[in-house]
Amino acid sequence: MSLLRHAPIVLVHGLFGFDRMSVGQYVYRRYFPGIEEGLAADGHRVRAARLSRTRGVAARALELRRFIRQEFPAERVHVFAHSMGGLDARYMISKLEMADHVLSLTTIGTPHRGSSFADWGIRNLGRGLRPIFRMLNICPDAFFDLTTDRCRRFNEEVPDSPDVRYFSIAGKCDHRVIGPFWKLPQRIVWEREGANDGVVSIQSARYGERCEVWQADHMNLVNWRSRSGPACDFTHDYRGMVNRVIGG
Repeated sequence: MSLLRHAPIVLVHGLFGFDRMSVGQYVYRRYFPGIEEGLAADGHRVRAARLSRTRGVAARALELRRFIRQEFPAERVHVFAHSMGGLDARYMISKLEMADHVLSLTTIGTPHRGSSFADWGIRNLGRGLRPIFRMLNICPDAFFDLTTDRCRRFNEEVPDSPDVRYFSIAGKCDHRVIGPFWKLPQRIVWEREGANDGVVSIQSARYGERCEVWQADHMNLVNWRSRSGPACDFTHDYRGMVNRVIGG
């Protein structure tokens, strides 16, 4: 129990994510706002990883492994990973010999079974976006890795480690108050998969030995406040969730 409680915590961002944005020493935006500070106030050592924004799961998993080994070379860690970051972490643990470095993985709004919106986007927008991505030198691999077909194959090829505990959090948002940014993907995913956080269904996000469902859209899950809809602050929920994970 002592090992579990004193192990460091690594936060992992999703697609298009970052660890923090800053000017000099001034940090003006964090991917997990309030969460790092809240967990640190409870005595936890917390680090947020920075991975490539749109590279595929295998490439981002290598970056995550490098980060953990650099930050905590002789310790096992608890990983809390949002969205695509959960797939990166699963691949890292299973395929990159990192099970002996990870005590637990909690995925947050991760599309373990893919997202119907990713399917829709590749089918309807893929051809038009490819030349734009090439022009801007943006790697498109992540978008393909989030489709339901690619995730089906991922789950067949990436088994869980018996030495790591797996938990998950899913989001569920009311279509009547969801922000305009999420309305189209929320409807597409609802029609194919049911209740969702605006882009990832509860069905797809559910993973591991325990899943919590929070009333939140996809970015509310990491404490981003919506411009429309009720204000939210999940810092307390994270602190409770971390205590439940490390407390067994």
